[in-house]
Amino acid sequence: MHDATGVASVGWLMIALPLLGAAVLLLGGRKLDKAGPYLAVACSWAAFVVGLLIIWHLHGLGASERSLHLHLYSWIPAGSFSLNAGLLMDPLSLTFVMLITFVGSLIHVYSLGYMEHDADKRRFFAYLNLFVASMLTLVLADSYVLLFVGWEGVGLASYLLIGFWNWNPAYATAANKAFFVNRVGDMGMLLAIFLMFSTWHQTTFAGVDASVAGTNKGTLVAIGICLLVAACGKSAQFPLQSWLGDAMAGPTPVSALIHAATMVTAGVYLIVRSHVIFNASPDARLAVCIVGAITLFGGAVIGCAKDDLKKALAASTMSQIGYMVLAAGLGPVGYVFAIFHLLTHGFFKAGMFLGAGSVMHGMNDQVNMRRFGGLSAVMKITWLTFGAGFLAIIGFPLFSGFWSKDKIIEASFVGSGWKPWVFGMTALIAAGVTAFYMSRLFFMTFHGKRRWTDDVHPHESPLTMTIPMMILALGSAFLGLILGPTNIITDWLKPVVGKEDGHAVIGEYPLMGLTFVLMVIGIALAWKMYIRDEVPVTPPVGSLLTQAARRDLGQDDLNQAAFQRPGLHLTRALVFFDNKVVDGGGNGLAAGIGGSSARLKRMQNGFVRSYALTMLVGVVAILGVVWVVQ
Repeated sequence: MHDATGVASVGWLMIALPLLGAAVLLLGGRKLDKAGPYLAVACSWAAFVVGLLIIWHLHGLGASERSLHLHLYSWIPAGSFSLNAGLLMDPLSLTFVMLITFVGSLIHVYSLGYMEHDADKRRFFAYLNLFVASMLTLVLADSYVLLFVGWEGVGLASYLLIGFWNWNPAYATAANKAFFVNRVGDMGMLLAIFLMFSTWHQTTFAGVDASVAGTNKGTLVAIGICLLVAACGKSAQFPLQSWLGDAMAGPTPVSALIHAATMVTAGVYLIVRSHVIFNASPDARLAVCIVGAITLFGGAVIGCAKDDLKKALAASTMSQIGYMVLAAGLGPVGYVFAIFHLLTHGFFKAGMFLGAGSVMHGMNDQVNMRRFGGLSAVMKITWLTFGAGFLAIIGFPLFSGFWSKDKIIEASFVGSGWKPWVFGMTALIAAGVTAFYMSRLFFMTFHGKRRWTDDVHPHESPLTMTIPMMILALGSAFLGLILGPTNIITDWLKPVVGKEDGHAVIGEYPLMGLTFVLMVIGIALAWKMYIRDEVPVTPPVGSLLTQAARRDLGQDDLNQAAFQRPGLHLTRALVFFDNKVVDGGGNGLAAGIGGSSARLKRMQNGFVRSYALTMLVGVVAILGVVWVVQ
């Protein structure tokens, strides 16, 4: 690692510029209602330009010199321990910078049209800038502690954006759900950091990587599992995936920015950035593979049953991130392909989410695909750009997904014993299911008989919305071709994460043929059901599997039974205990407590005790894990 020089010495501007934009918009008041959104767009594009210049600077260095460290200031001095705040600019972090700033800036431009008539659009753009700054902090941090700052900033911005229209109770509930589920994952991150510090007295990436060798295997497994829990929360992976579908309640640009291109990829970044830990812990890597395989297949099944356009895309996101997590769990044979698919997915999924927003713009905000059909004739640009993303995600030959996702499928078949057959077949079959549910989505929306009502008049979106869609469509079509067969992405990332070639149990070309056949079968089945046959406006009852998929395979039911209801009963019991025993009350909360202020005080006391008990349990759990692994 070398000290940052030249343009890299001002790398802090990548974070500072959008952060400044957020501060100015939030503090500037109503006088910035008109100019503020344009300032936010300019700050995001400026961060992209700085990142691009730094990548050009790194490109001119040798492969072994492309890891630059920028010291910012002394952050946490505590006796003999001192943690500096700094940035790590290497091929991995700067790949994410390009994705975040380029796709994020396109979404900023798109939002100019999408949010044009919203009275609070200044605040919306401030939150967008805050999100970009937080995400850049996350990927540029040189330590797990500073990464956690960005991690929490992303969670805050996500909460604010999902619940932006919080006058609608459903939207506010969705924001709360995303926030609380992610806090479960954050506990995993905190545990991992505590274990790192207690084991190595290090939290910087360089210090941790240098200390892994010779560490107790149990400790490494514990740290790896904790990091996986954190990744599951941010990347909506099993068993912490329940928040993603509900998060579609937010404005559509939020879905594109957070739930397609950036935030949900943070877990993949965390695993790949921690590759030294996972390389030394095969058991933890196996857990990563299992989580990825379950999620990629479960998300695909859920996508087959959703009639809500955005929720179907959300299920697709969950599944595609599952592919990336599976690839990351495969180790050096899969790290590069996880990031490669993350890049291509950022383009084609963001493009499809923006396309969904364009459809909603022309259909009076409707999202029910059973009320669409035939939109290709009246929304040609949206149809063509969305179609490019559709072809990319199903792995149609020469489109971006063909080069990235197929590489993950191939890597999944590398190895010996049961693993390549289980993980490889799961990835392969899910590719066929993906072709079906995405063809179903595309056909129901843009083809077949027109099923919209007389009060709807579909029309194309303005250029501020369609131009970003066109650019993302170009990425959907050609980015994989540019980066994949040329080995650009492999040569760029290999010095950071390594790259190994393995022998697959099925040959490359037979596997490619099988993937293509399954894709064709999926498309043909969707064509029969949703173009040749009439699509009923009212959803049929469907099979037991269809009903389960509509309910997200029971993930909310499980969470309510295992966590929500017991927590609710615990809180009520503590409030009752507070009133009945501690304060000498007579009949609990249901009886007269003596006025509204007294009732509120007693309830607050009960909730404080409940929170204190929860924190005590958490502290005991942390100390227990630390004691066990030592």
